[in-house]
Amino acid sequence: MRAKVVSLSQCLKGCLLEDKNSGITKTSISSEIYLYALHEAYPYIALELFIITKNGNFSMWANFFNRWKLQRWHYTLIDKFFESERALGHALIAAFIIETQGSTYRKSGALMFFGANGRRCGLLSGGCLEDDLQDHAQKLLDTNGRCTTRTYDSRGSDDNLWGLGLGCEGMMRVLLLRLDPATNYEPVNSLRAASATRQPAAYSINIHTGESILWTEGFAHTNLDADIFNIVAEHIPALLVCGAGPDAEPVVSFAAALGWQVTVIDHRLAYIEATRFQGAKSVLQVDMVAVETQLELNNFDAAVVMSHHLNADRHYLSALSLSNISYIGLLGPAARRERLMSVLNTAAIRNRLYAPIGIEIGARSPESIAISIIAQIQSVLSKNLAHQGTVSPV
Repeated sequence: MRAKVVSLSQCLKGCLLEDKNSGITKTSISSEIYLYALHEAYPYIALELFIITKNGNFSMWANFFNRWKLQRWHYTLIDKFFESERALGHALIAAFIIETQGSTYRKSGALMFFGANGRRCGLLSGGCLEDDLQDHAQKLLDTNGRCTTRTYDSRGSDDNLWGLGLGCEGMMRVLLLRLDPATNYEPVNSLRAASATRQPAAYSINIHTGESILWTEGFAHTNLDADIFNIVAEHIPALLVCGAGPDAEPVVSFAAALGWQVTVIDHRLAYIEATRFQGAKSVLQVDMVAVETQLELNNFDAAVVMSHHLNADRHYLSALSLSNISYIGLLGPAARRERLMSVLNTAAIRNRLYAPIGIEIGARSPESIAISIIAQIQSVLSKNLAHQGTVSPV
C-alpha cells in the first residue's frame, strides 16, 4: 500500500496535490506507507495531515510535528507565517484585540493573522471566535477592504453565542486590518522590527479608515482612545543563561517558546554546542572571570546561574551584581547560596537574587524545574505579585 498525504484544507476540498514543485518532501515511515510533509500551507507549524490510501479512502489521521522547529516556534511561529506570506506578496489580515472588558482569553494588543484559503496563525480567544473572524477576514481579502471591527460580548446573557455556549462573561473588540504590498505590510512590519531590535515604537491606527501613524516615543501602553487604537511594540525579554549543562536545555526551550531572546554562555568549550540550544539566539564560550567585558549585561532582563560549578557561579554572580538586571536566579539549595553570598557584595545583589530559584510546584524533573524557573521569571518581569510569597528575592 502506498499513501498520498495532503493538507486538511485540501482534503476537505477533495483535492490531491501532485505538483512536485510545491515543496512536498517524502519521508519513509515503513515499507508500505510514505508520508509527504506539505509545506505549501503549513511550512513552519505542526502539520495537519490526512493519509489517503491508493484507492482514495481515508485510512489514517495524524498530526505531525517538525520537532526541530517546534523548539524554536516561540514568536517565530507567527513571525514566519507573516514573513512567508509577505515574501510571496500575499495580502494578509491582521487581527488586533483593541478592547476587552471582563474575562477574556487574551487582552488588548494581542495579534493573529488570517490569510487566504483558510490559512491563519495565532490565537485570540482560545478557538471560540476564530472561525467567525476568518469569515470576516476573507471578506476583506475578497473585496480589497481596508479594515473592519468585530465585537464579541458574552456578558450577562444566557444565550449561546453561535450555539457554543461560551459563558466567558467578557467582551472583546477586534480590529481586522488589511496588510499588503501597497501598504508595505504596515503597521505590523515596523512593530515587528522594533520588537526584534528592542527599540521603542508605537502606532496610532484609525479603526474606521485603517490609516496609521508611527511614533518612536510618547506611548507607554497599548490602548483604545475613541477611534484611535494605539499599539506599542512588544518588549521581548532577553534572558541570559549562565551554564550550558543538560538541565539548561529545557530552560532555553521554554523561554524560546515564550518568544524570549535567549543567550547561553559557559566557560567550558565542551558544553558549547549550539545544536543543543536551537531556540537560543546565541550560544557562547566566555571567560568566567571577565563576563562583564564580553557581554553587555545591561541588555538582559533576567539571568539564570546554573553552571553546577561553584567557582564559575561565583564569577557569574559577581559580574551580574554590576549590572541592572532585575532578576538574577541561582540554582541550588540555600546553603550553597549563602556560601556564595559570603564572598560577594551582597548589598548589590541580594534584593534581586532569587535563590533557590523557581516557584514551588513540586518540581523534580529537569523539565518541571525549568517550568518553575520560567514561571518565576515571567511573574517578576510582568510585575505580577499574585505569588508574592514565592517570588520575593531572598
